[in-house]
Amino acid sequence: MLWKFRGRGLDLSSNAAVVGIVNITPDSFSDGGKTMDPDIACAHALKLLEEGAALLDLGGESTRPGAVPVAPEEELLRLLPVLKTLRKRTDAPISIDTSKASVAQACLDEGADIINDVTALSGDPLMGEVVSRTGAGLILMHLQGTPRTMQENPCYPQDDVLTDVSKYLSDRRAVALGCGVDSDAIILDPGLGFGKTVAHNLALLRGIPLLNRLGSPLMIGHSRKSFLGKIMSEDGINTPEDRLSAGLAVTVLARSLGAHLFRVHEVRPHLESLRMAEAVLAT
Repeated sequence: MLWKFRGRGLDLSSNAAVVGIVNITPDSFSDGGKTMDPDIACAHALKLLEEGAALLDLGGESTRPGAVPVAPEEELLRLLPVLKTLRKRTDAPISIDTSKASVAQACLDEGADIINDVTALSGDPLMGEVVSRTGAGLILMHLQGTPRTMQENPCYPQDDVLTDVSKYLSDRRAVALGCGVDSDAIILDPGLGFGKTVAHNLALLRGIPLLNRLGSPLMIGHSRKSFLGKIMSEDGINTPEDRLSAGLAVTVLARSLGAHLFRVHEVRPHLESLRMAEAVLAT
């Protein structure tokens, strides 16, 4: 199983990969404002690589619940200085978390490899063509509504979130293929926390074997999210940083069910947990 992008690839056939999160935003839910300075963001990104991240995911616009969109110009002001510096320091694959084709194109021009689109090509009609023409990798995520409203009473037909998300990802994958995106370039993400209750998130995690049948490797983005905190304590009072142990449990369980990529804030503990799980699963 080789994830292909821009003339190279990432082998996911035996070991899962960890994606290191680099939020260059003032308002992300767990680390907003901490890496707004380009030098700090670059240092953080390089540290994630040292800890074993297989690739980096750079974001210049928060998609937390209640987040307000930013203009493409502002997004690029945040992203490009970090991307340009990283490209001088490392050849590690770099993903750009954006739903705007103009932002994607500008970052791909500066050496980015992958586009992580939380709208799964539905936010900008030009995104599919940009990804196809450049040979970039593509992550398609499920999102119900918009970040600003997605957690306002999320619900699904017949309360069957797994069927709904599965169909959506299958349909969006077909759209990407119709745009000329290579099937080996596509990763699918069920979008934990993006228009989902705690019960919805748990149902999607249990449904990983079904989602794995859609034809592309699966990425899980659960790191520090509020549903972990709600399960950890009845009152849900804890900080995002307090949720590491719960996140590690999800990583191990999701890997045992067949997920291949994990987008996280703390790389080393998730990677160590994955390798331990894989050693057990191989026996």
